[in-house]
Amino acid sequence: MPDFPVFSRRAFNSGALAGLALAGGVGALTAADGKNFPKGVYVDMHTHIGQTWNTTVPLTAEELLRWMDANRVAQAVVLPLSSPESSSYLITTDFVLAQTAPFRDRLIPFCSIDPRTSYSGGRKGLMEMLRKYVEAGAKGFGEHKPGVAIDDPRSMELYAACAELKLPLLFYIDNLRNLDKPGLPGLTKALESNPDCNFIGHGPGWWASISGDITEKDLGGYPKGKVAKGGAMDALMEKYPNIYADLSAGSGAGAISRDLEFGREFLIRRADRVLFGTDFLAPKQGVPQFELFEQQLKLPDEVQAKIFRNNSRRVLGLA
Repeated sequence: MPDFPVFSRRAFNSGALAGLALAGGVGALTAADGKNFPKGVYVDMHTHIGQTWNTTVPLTAEELLRWMDANRVAQAVVLPLSSPESSSYLITTDFVLAQTAPFRDRLIPFCSIDPRTSYSGGRKGLMEMLRKYVEAGAKGFGEHKPGVAIDDPRSMELYAACAELKLPLLFYIDNLRNLDKPGLPGLTKALESNPDCNFIGHGPGWWASISGDITEKDLGGYPKGKVAKGGAMDALMEKYPNIYADLSAGSGAGAISRDLEFGREFLIRRADRVLFGTDFLAPKQGVPQFELFEQQLKLPDEVQAKIFRNNSRRVLGLA
C-alpha cells in the first residue's frame, strides 16, 4: 500500500509566511547558507514523478517544480521505482533521468535496479550498470523497495556496489518490502557489512522502530501513542554513523507527531542525520511535514538548517 500522509497541510497565505519570517521562524532561515544553491528553505529527499499508484494521477516534472515553488522547496530528489512490489506502475531510472534532465539544478535523480535483475559479470557487471546511471546524472540509489529480505544476498551485493560508487541508498521497510524483524537484525547486518555505504531509512517498518515495544505486525503499520524507550531505529543511529532517517510520508510524520515531546528530542539528538522529505507524488496530495515543522515542533534554527537542507546536500555531495 502507498505510504500516504496521515493528515493534510494547513493552507498558508503569503501573509502567514511573512509572519513566520518576521517572527524568526522557519521562514527566516537563509536558503543558500552561503552557497550558490537555488532559493528555498527545504531540500526534499523523497519525491516521485510519473504515475505511481493506480489510485493517483501522473505528476510531471513541471508540476513538481510548481509545487516546490509554492512550498519553498529549493531542490528535490526524484526516485525511480523498479520493483514490482514497489508501486502500481514501475517508474524506470531512464524515465527519471530523462524527465529531470532540463532541471538538474533543482531536480536530483536517483537510480534503481531490482536485486533480482539478471546480469552477468558479478559485482563488476552490476557496477557497470550503475556507473551508466551515474554518468547520466544519478546522485544516489533508490527507492530500494523489493519484495525480499533486507539482507538478501542479492541486495547485499547492491549495497556493496553503492558503497564503491559512493551512492547513498534510500530503502523502504514494511511487511512486504525489505523484510525484517522487530529489532531490525537484517538491517543491522547490512549496516555492519557495508560501513562505507550511506543508508537512508524510510517506510513504516523503519519509523515504527522508533519505539521499543513494536511487534512484527507493527513493521507494516503506523503505531500510535507514546514512544517506548529502546527503539531499534534510535539504537542503530547511535551505533552506526552510516544510517540516516528520511522524514517523508505518513510514516515519518506520524512517528514524530505520535509523541511530540519524544519526537522533538529525537530530532535534536539526531540532527546531523535526519533528512527532510515528503514523498510527494501526485497533484493536490496532502503533505503533513510542513505543518508539523512550521506549526508544532519549533526546533532551534541550527537544527532546522541541518534537517531541512544541509544534511541532504552533504549526503548527496552537493555541499
